[in-house]
Amino acid sequence: MIAGIPMFLAGVTPMLRLCLVLLAVLSLTALVAPAQAQERRPSHCIALVENTPGLEVIWRAGFRDVLPKDTVRLSYIDHSMYLLQTTGGLSAVTDYNGFLGPEAHVPDVVTMNQSHSSHWTAMPDPAIPYVLKGWDELGGAAAHHLDLGEMLVRNVTTDTRSRWGEGVRRDGNSIFIFEVAGLCIGHLGHLHHIPSPEQFAAIGRLDVVMAPVDGGMTLPVPFMIRVLKELRSSIVLPMHNFSGGTLDAFLQGMSGEFLIERRQERSIEISLRSLPSEPTVIVLKPRFLGFDDDGL
Repeated sequence: MIAGIPMFLAGVTPMLRLCLVLLAVLSLTALVAPAQAQERRPSHCIALVENTPGLEVIWRAGFRDVLPKDTVRLSYIDHSMYLLQTTGGLSAVTDYNGFLGPEAHVPDVVTMNQSHSSHWTAMPDPAIPYVLKGWDELGGAAAHHLDLGEMLVRNVTTDTRSRWGEGVRRDGNSIFIFEVAGLCIGHLGHLHHIPSPEQFAAIGRLDVVMAPVDGGMTLPVPFMIRVLKELRSSIVLPMHNFSGGTLDAFLQGMSGEFLIERRQERSIEISLRSLPSEPTVIVLKPRFLGFDDDGL
């Protein structure tokens, strides 16, 4: 068909010939466009600016309410589950264990980690479009790079130790990073060791980090504090604490270099402009598995 085009064009006026050629070019461009749309979007959180002369990292730059532009709402559900909501209406739940409360909406994305049954479920709601497991069932490393346009979700795997004396499980946990509204938001999952320099580089900048502070089943508190001081996020949201004593020990250890805020609210709205000028630990009130009137 293409080979016959020159013979066909010979019998038309120059102006019509030009129009037909432009139409053919536009048609070919439309065929190529879908393939280009599938290109992997790069992370804006992995910015190799430290140790580069002249550059530095700039740290400050109700559940159903409409969010302002370029704002993210983070709500503490319980244990290690946080609900993330975007201006455009996307929602994600971390360390999803299958129960969000009787009035909960179905999230667009859930992430899971397999260290304990309270961090995952074998029967996620089939209505959830994207279920991201933090481990690879075949024994390799889970690799996620989910681009939803308004939000990019990716992961960095870390090792876990076995509860049953089986030693270390390679890549048994995932740190999930949510890139949305210009923010880099990380959830450390069930972190069992201090990340390596390569893992820190893969994580990149985290403006907000959700960190387990139980001090026993995950990292001991002094080691977790070392990780958070290395990340130096603008906001640290504690999770996975089983008593006021462990939370107090964590807050005491962080108080030298981080401001401490204890709040009665269950959620916080964050934008690049609203990040605190000093690194801050913000303790939110758990939502206790959704036994509330306002749903998710």
